[in-house]
Amino acid sequence: MPTLAIVGAGPGMGLAIARTFGSRGFDVALIARTKEKLDSLVAQLGQEGITAAAFPADVMDRPSLTAALDAVTVRFGGIDVLEYSPAPHSPVPGFTMAAPSEVTVENLQPQIEYTFYGAVTAARAVLPAMREAGSGALLFTTGGGSIHPVPMLGNVNAAGGALRNWVLNLHNELSGSGVYAAHVAINTWIGEGGPAGIPAATPEEIAPLYWDLYERRDQSEVVFNG
Repeated sequence: MPTLAIVGAGPGMGLAIARTFGSRGFDVALIARTKEKLDSLVAQLGQEGITAAAFPADVMDRPSLTAALDAVTVRFGGIDVLEYSPAPHSPVPGFTMAAPSEVTVENLQPQIEYTFYGAVTAARAVLPAMREAGSGALLFTTGGGSIHPVPMLGNVNAAGGALRNWVLNLHNELSGSGVYAAHVAINTWIGEGGPAGIPAATPEEIAPLYWDLYERRDQSEVVFNG
């Protein structure tokens, strides 16, 4: 059974992506900070006939993230697809939004740790085995501001832009190796309650895009505009 590991799993996009892959024969490993929330998602997926397990870890604690991914490998025998899409739904220490002229090292560093360094850590934990097997996929998600920056998200978008640049470069490096890397930019509000005039989409509308990327493996990047 192939295995999908979702870093930043939650009840929105994480659950929708888990269902998309799980309904197609994947076991699912869910990684996020809160064990209780993960256990709830595992139970939901189990009721739908999808084998899932929880692996609590904090993406800003790099050793804990690496340990969680190692535990996934022990539990399921390997990781075939890594999907990285943490998004804070509860307060994260040091997180603020800043316009470009208000960006400082202090308010940028937590965003870099969360968005970029966490992704690099996750990739380094799974990539050696994927390279040895000559197979695997690495999918990284950011908001649309990583491509078209939004002034109020000056520091957030800078971190997303760094991740995007690295993923596109990783895609180029891995070409021909059997391992695939791609960037997904979600350029819509996810779910209900978004600002007036901003396009919105449900997680269920977005999640199939990840399966299409995985199956086709012919794009380094895709932007979901709704």
